[in-house]
Amino acid sequence: MRRFVAVSAAVLAGIGLLTTPGSANPESALPAPAQHAVGGWVGTWAAAPASAVPNTPDGYPGYSIRNVVHTSAGGGRARVHLSNAFGASPLNFGHVTIAVQGTGPDAVPGTLRSLTFGGAPSVVVPAGAEALSDPVNLRIPAGTNLLVTTYVPSKSGPVTHHPAAAQTSYFTRTGDFAASESGAPYTEQTSVWHYVSGVDVQGGAEASIVTLGDSITDGVGSTSGANRRWPDYLADRLHGRFGVLNAGISANRLLLDVPGSGAGQNALSRFDRDVLSVGGVRTIIVLEGINDIQQTPHQTDPAAITSAYRQLVAQAHARGIRVLGGTLTPFKGWRVYDDTLEATRQAVNSFIRTGGVFDGVVDFDAAIRDPADPLRMLPAYDSGDHLHPGDAGYERMAAAVRLDRL
Repeated sequence: MRRFVAVSAAVLAGIGLLTTPGSANPESALPAPAQHAVGGWVGTWAAAPASAVPNTPDGYPGYSIRNVVHTSAGGGRARVHLSNAFGASPLNFGHVTIAVQGTGPDAVPGTLRSLTFGGAPSVVVPAGAEALSDPVNLRIPAGTNLLVTTYVPSKSGPVTHHPAAAQTSYFTRTGDFAASESGAPYTEQTSVWHYVSGVDVQGGAEASIVTLGDSITDGVGSTSGANRRWPDYLADRLHGRFGVLNAGISANRLLLDVPGSGAGQNALSRFDRDVLSVGGVRTIIVLEGINDIQQTPHQTDPAAITSAYRQLVAQAHARGIRVLGGTLTPFKGWRVYDDTLEATRQAVNSFIRTGGVFDGVVDFDAAIRDPADPLRMLPAYDSGDHLHPGDAGYERMAAAVRLDRL
C-alpha cells in the first residue's frame, strides 16, 4: 500500500487543516451510490489533447504507435476516443487495437482486440474532431495498464498529442503492427501520448470524477511510469467504484493560451471537450490558476481568476455536474515568486474557501504547506523545484479529498 509522509494532528490543527472545509480526511466514507451513467459507459482513463507535435507537417505515415495507459475503473466492454483536435487535415486511422499490457509493448495473450468505427476497420477524422470506436468485449481490471495502438497509413498533417505523459509508450516506423501481440516490432520509445484521448468501460464503475488542472494535476514531479499523480492516488482510494479522469495539461492556464508551448487551450476554451463531454461525469475537481499568477503575463487581479471559476461552475451545473474547488498550492522558492504574486494566490484561495461558488472545497494548500513556513511547501512533499509536489506530496493531496463530497 502506498504511504504518505505524516504530519502530526497537533501541527495540522495549528494551521487550520483539520477544520478547513474540504480538508484532509482519509477515513471519509465513499459517496452515496450514484445513478449509473447513460448506457453504463464511464471513463476509466483520459489525457487532454494539448497541442500538435512540433515539426510534423506530414504526420507519422507508416507508424504504429503503442500508447500505454492506466485504468482507474474496470469493466467488461471498452471503447476508445481518438483525437485530431490539433490536426490541420483529415486523419486516416487505418488500424486501431486495444489490449491488456503484459511486459513493455507485449500484450497479454488473448486480450488484443481490433477496433471498428461504425462497423468499418478504419476511420477518417476531420481536422479538429474526435472519433469514438465501437465497443469491444474485453475484461479490463481497475488499476491496470492497457495498450492502445494506432496505425496511420498515409500523410496526415500535424499530430495531436499530450506531452507530459509520465509514461513510456512504444512505436515502430515500419508499418502496421497494431495486431501484433508481441512487442518485438516496437523498437523505439516515446514519453508522450499520441492521438488517443480516452478509454471508456462498461459494466463496472457508476460514474467518473474529472480532475481539471495544470502540471500539478498532470503529475509533473512524480515518478515516471509509476502512476503517482494525485488523481492516480485518488483512484486508488476509490477502489474502482468511480473512474478518475485526468484533464491536466502542463503549463495550462485558466484565462490565456500560451502559443507554441504545448500547454493547450485555456481551461475555459477546452472545458466542454476535455471535461463536460467525457464519459459519465459526476463531479469535477478544479485545481487551476497558479499558472495565471506565476506565468508571464502575470494575472494579479484575483477577480479575473475567480470570474473564470464562476463560469466553470455555471457550465458544469447546467449539465447537472458537481464542482469542487481546489486551493492553489504553495510556491515560495519557485523562480518567479514574489510578494505580489503571493498576495494574488492568497486572495484566490480565500475566494475558493469562502466564496460559496463551489459545491465543496479541497484544501490542497493546507494539506501540503509547511507549518513552519506556510507560504512554502513542506520539504517532504516537494519534488525539489518548490512548485510541483513529489510522490509523497501527490499522495497527501489525494488524501485531502473527502470521498463523501464527490
